[in-house]
Amino acid sequence: MDTVDTDTQDFAARFTDSLTSAPGLELTLLRPLLTLLAAGEPVTADQLTADTGRTREEIRHALTAMPDTEYDAEGRITGYGLTLNPTPHRYETDGRTLYTWCALDTLVFPAVLGHTAQVTSPCRATGEPVRLTVTPDGPADVEPATAVVSLVACQAPASVRTSFCNEIHFFTGAEAADEWLAGHPGSRVLPVADAYAIQQPLIQQILTGTPSGCC
Repeated sequence: MDTVDTDTQDFAARFTDSLTSAPGLELTLLRPLLTLLAAGEPVTADQLTADTGRTREEIRHALTAMPDTEYDAEGRITGYGLTLNPTPHRYETDGRTLYTWCALDTLVFPAVLGHTAQVTSPCRATGEPVRLTVTPDGPADVEPATAVVSLVACQAPASVRTSFCNEIHFFTGAEAADEWLAGHPGSRVLPVADAYAIQQPLIQQILTGTPSGCC
């Protein structure tokens, strides 16, 4: 995080703390669930049981605590951050077209899953497409180069999707985000590279399955 100023680092710490305290974020289950969803097919509780070594009851309990989880008519998981259901954030990887709940997901998931994604998402203000390649080491080939990502830090988040994902967007530039910022006091927009850089603590938490400071 050496490339961002102290004020931004402070905001990043608040963002990560508020995000990881949001109801419905089960860090111990997130990476295995994302890995299965990345295959492009609905995920069953039995698959999660097999991949995590946890009991079916433990998986059921964890999923109950994740109210934002998307399911199909057969009760299989179709989305949690990474989703099979279309959203504005198109995420193409390994020949599959997937989607994410927010702009930040597109930056974080390649590092978590160890693959490269081609991302296309409309500017929240103008509708113009923002395109980029995201590798496990971060974003590249951002078009337009001026693109930014909006971030919010909630004091009392209701859930991951409603309090964070629904407010984290791409904009073609900082000026395009002016109206959004005016309606979201205390929020920020950051260049895409900086938005990725400040997510390193969150990425590590997802990779290890534990919150920072946890034994």
